[in-house]
Amino acid sequence: MDVMSSTIRELLVKAEQTYGAQDAFRYKVKTEDGEGGKKVAVAGKTYTELKEDSERFSAALAQLGEIKSHIALLGATSYEWIVSYMGIANSGSVAVPLDAQLPAEALCELLDRADVTTLVFDEGKAQVAEMAQQACPKLKHLISMKEESKVGGAIAFWKLLKEQQPGYAYEPLPEELATIMFTSGTTGKSKGVMLTHQNLAENATCLDMRIEPHTVLLSVLPIHHAYCLSMDILKALSTGAVICINDSLLRVAKNIKLFEPNMVLMVPLMIETLAKKLEEAAWMPAALVKAKVFGKQFHTVCSGGAYLNPAYIETFKRYGITILQGYGMTECAPVISTNLSWNSKIGSVGKLMPNCEAKTVNEELWVRGSSVMQGYYHMPEETAEALQDGWLKTGDLGYVDEDGFVFLTGRKKNLIITPNGENVSPEEIENRLGEDRLVQEVLVREREGVIEAEIFPDYEYASKKKIKDVQAKLQEVIDRYNKEAPLYKRVFKLTVRETEFEKNTTKKIIRTQ
Repeated sequence: MDVMSSTIRELLVKAEQTYGAQDAFRYKVKTEDGEGGKKVAVAGKTYTELKEDSERFSAALAQLGEIKSHIALLGATSYEWIVSYMGIANSGSVAVPLDAQLPAEALCELLDRADVTTLVFDEGKAQVAEMAQQACPKLKHLISMKEESKVGGAIAFWKLLKEQQPGYAYEPLPEELATIMFTSGTTGKSKGVMLTHQNLAENATCLDMRIEPHTVLLSVLPIHHAYCLSMDILKALSTGAVICINDSLLRVAKNIKLFEPNMVLMVPLMIETLAKKLEEAAWMPAALVKAKVFGKQFHTVCSGGAYLNPAYIETFKRYGITILQGYGMTECAPVISTNLSWNSKIGSVGKLMPNCEAKTVNEELWVRGSSVMQGYYHMPEETAEALQDGWLKTGDLGYVDEDGFVFLTGRKKNLIITPNGENVSPEEIENRLGEDRLVQEVLVREREGVIEAEIFPDYEYASKKKIKDVQAKLQEVIDRYNKEAPLYKRVFKLTVRETEFEKNTTKKIIRTQ
């Protein structure tokens, strides 16, 4: 049961008071096996340890003179990353989570644009830290998340903590800035989204999703992502969950067996990959497949970040697994709507959050509420374009029905305007074509006055099904779609790719303008 909180500090204090000695986090560690080798074990940290360690980190920042400062975080999900984030936000400073997959030059640019004065980094990103020392004149301190660092002048995270006492008790105001989070974007320059304590804390706690205390959750998404930070971390902590840290996307299957989670947050690409594996085992009893792949205890997948084909919801249902499709954007901290196991609609991205209202203006969805950002950092023109009288223009085409459920039809900036003035949403066509098993990735655009579909087929599937002429088979898919589509929405050109589309770090196809 969630208890509404208006600051991250309030959320953490309530969670520690309620679940103190219970594990908040579990993660893999390597230990000696007694024979000169290493073995993998599971370590845990309690809610009390999380609160006290984060207070120690706040005190360390105060000692460094880094209060009311902008402090960046760079690395994969780890206990140290989360302690640092809590310590930063709850000391009155501003956390700047960065995408660890970006090139070093791009990261240095973001550090500079966000006025970062301290960088907390994972040792895997030591080269970036060294470059930042030279390239970012505002940078004063480097903190390594490990015991020792290869980077000259870097302070060791655990050494810092050992020098401090818990009890640092700054109380941030709800309207105080907590985080600057850069959008990944599929077009254009990334923007620094300014999110307050209220934005993040209320987004995480305003909706009771009936997540039972002690629910085991496996965190697999990148932690710099608003969806992961809000749901995997803040939401989970507010409900007394046990958050298990996945150490690699290549080991998700192994880690599911190791940690035995009840639920996982995923993006649609992950769900599609799992669905294809389930499809291959369709001849086996569903209960046996579920026990082997997920474990009998597994029951929920939360999906967000992109469109999910509703057919996958039915696929997982056969195995006793509920997929809860939601919708959001970084600018809304991030959840705008979500389906619930007891309250959902097929084809909808869920019911509006209790702290959010919406309206449709010229087919575009606008939202307003306590989760909406303050604006974009040092980008007044872009802020003025995105916000109007407290309303956030989402850029998504859609509407809200009489029951408060959100339905989306596409992105405003991707609209195709046909020669006779008709508006065509490429996403609508992409979703329809993507329903065919042969279509792995598809991008629909206007090319030379007609609608073109560029498709990367599932060559592995084509091989299994002995499809020799892939181009002809894809043309059949398009012909079937065209028969049902009005003339102005028909696809007149097909391009077949040999390689996957270029994607951003959140695995969305980059659309060239």
